[in-house]
Amino acid sequence: MMTTRSMFIGALGVGCLLAMDSAGAQTPAPRTPRVAASSFATVEVHVNAWLIENKWDFGDAALTGPSRIAITYGQPHARGRQVAGLLVPFDSVWRLGSNFATTLHTDLPIAFGDLRIPRGDYSLFARYTHSGWELIVNRETGVWGHYEYDKTRDVGRVPLSRRALAEPEESLSIYLVPESMKPGSDNAELRGTLRIKWGRDELTTAWRVDH
Repeated sequence: MMTTRSMFIGALGVGCLLAMDSAGAQTPAPRTPRVAASSFATVEVHVNAWLIENKWDFGDAALTGPSRIAITYGQPHARGRQVAGLLVPFDSVWRLGSNFATTLHTDLPIAFGDLRIPRGDYSLFARYTHSGWELIVNRETGVWGHYEYDKTRDVGRVPLSRRALAEPEESLSIYLVPESMKPGSDNAELRGTLRIKWGRDELTTAWRVDH
């Protein structure tokens, strides 16, 4: 039969074991918020009509328009690292951004340079070589980076003109710049410049609505 003294000693031993277990368990490190390594960006151009059978249909803009040309991309940040040849691999297909491949959506037939692109959805890639830069338009969508790139699905490739920037661009930035309106007119031309800036490089080609 256990005495009061033996019960006290037993309880003391259990308490010591629990204290040892508690002391041996590691306290989880506190979690702190942080900024993601890349952002998400979209650039769009809007046209206030549909193009149907090569004729402009303005209709009811609330229901049928406007038409939209949009490029959506993961926006990486250089953070002091070299871009061309490091973050953008040399002589390989690059996703033109981070994470999923950059996407192009267009409600209108368009052209980049001399490459004609029917209305629809596409993935955009880029390639950097000794010969320069080129833009790749591919029919496959929902592609994770350049790892699932399928050359057989290419619509075509467009050479990109390069200009060296005096100050480096920290974050990848893509612009669809419309051509300015004509003086005294409310109508802008249905064309402009596709502009890509990152690191020390600014890459450009012309874009236009192809009608």
